Amino acid sequence: MSRNTKFLLFIVGFLFIAALISGITLVIKRGENNYTEILLSQVTTPNIKGEISIDGAVSCPGIFHFSEGDTIQSMLTDAGIKTDASLNHIKMYIPYQLQKPVPQRININRADTWLLEALPGIGESKAQAIVNYRNANGNFHCIEDVILVKGFGEATFNNIKDLITVSE
Repeated sequence: MSRNTKFLLFIVGFLFIAALISGITLVIKRGENNYTEILLSQVTTPNIKGEISIDGAVSCPGIFHFSEGDTIQSMLTDAGIKTDASLNHIKMYIPYQLQKPVPQRININRADTWLLEALPGIGESKAQAIVNYRNANGNFHCIEDVILVKGFGEATFNNIKDLITVSE
C-alpha cells in the first residue's frame, strides 16, 4: 500500500469515528429531558361591561347589558334569534369614549305594536294604526310615509322621525 492510500484510509477512518461519536453524543443528549422554565407574568384584564344594541332577525331587539365573560352567542340567545336568521354576517359598532350614543331606531315595517308604543306620543291606538296601515298597503317606502296613517300629523312625525327607520 502506498503512503497516499494509507493517509486516505486514516482520514476516512478518522471521519467515520468522529461521525459515530457525534451521533452517539446526540442520542444521549436527546434522551435527557432538558426543560426550559417559562415564566408568564400575571396580566390583569380590565373589567369589561357595557351595553350592546341587537337588532335584525331577533325576537326581542333592543339594548342588552353585558359583562366580562359574556359571549356573542349568549347575547344573541337572550335576544331570541329567529329561525330564519342568517348568522353569516353580524355587524358590531363600537363607539369612541366621548361619542354620543346614536338612539336605537325602530323599523316601522317590522315592529310589533308593543315596540311602536315605546315611541314618544305613540299609544296603543296609533301603534295599531301603523300596523293596520302596513298590513293593508304594504311596507312604508320612507319614514315620511307614516304621515299617511290616520291620526298622524306633522307634530307626531317630528317627535319620532329620528327614532324610526324603514331599512334594515
